[in-house]
Amino acid sequence: MGETTEIDHAAVLAIMREAAQAAGTVLVSIFAQGYEIRSKSDGSPVTEADTAAELLILADLRAHFPQIPIVAEEAAAAGVLPTDLGQRFFLVDPLDGTREFVSGRAEFTVNIALIEHGCPTVGVVVAPALGQTYYGSDAGAYHVDDKAERTTQLRATSTRDDPVAVASRSHRDPDTNAYLARRDITNCVSIGSSLKFCLLAEGKADIYPRFSRTMEWDTAAGDAVLRAAGGRTTLADEVTPLTYGKRPERCEDDPQGFTAPFANPPFIAFGRGR
Repeated sequence: MGETTEIDHAAVLAIMREAAQAAGTVLVSIFAQGYEIRSKSDGSPVTEADTAAELLILADLRAHFPQIPIVAEEAAAAGVLPTDLGQRFFLVDPLDGTREFVSGRAEFTVNIALIEHGCPTVGVVVAPALGQTYYGSDAGAYHVDDKAERTTQLRATSTRDDPVAVASRSHRDPDTNAYLARRDITNCVSIGSSLKFCLLAEGKADIYPRFSRTMEWDTAAGDAVLRAAGGRTTLADEVTPLTYGKRPERCEDDPQGFTAPFANPPFIAFGRGR
């Protein structure tokens, strides 16, 4: 399944879901048992849960799709990156919401996305401690409530006159507050990890402005679910689509203003019709 061949999104999605669920089981076990917290070079926290979940996901994806490159958070932090992304690659965040994880909050997720020609086309978000799974592809977006044993198709639409914004619990900044004030949005929900995109996909929120730094592996899976549900994610101009696959050689002169490999510029995510 190289970049020049057709790819069965349903088959890829099935493997991604299996890998994400297995990684989620590992995270929940470590979450319950306790762990050591370390700091990465950028000051962000990391635990053995991040590493264990990522190794499991990488092994699974490589076994089934050896020709598709993988960019994964902890490997990237160690300087291990594919030499050539091509037009199709995976983005993996084994533990999104590490700050929630180490604070004892259950809002952490496992994120896996397939990127094709810069666009997130297949995505899986698993919130294992909450028993929730979200996934999206060209076949639509869905929410699986493991506790209720119910699967629901998602449509990112709302009829609210008073729009609801969703913002980061740990990274709310003055630029976000200023943006919401300019749009006269006062109703704002705070939640950690990629679940922000999932709230938009469910129609429970309408807009997610993000001006503080994120990385591609933080956003790609949730973005894929949102787009499959009919939403969109743009640059701060609210027009240009957010793209993926930003390599070091493009950072200095790219018009989107990247400052590091695989770093996202400020973006705005919208539900349908926004």
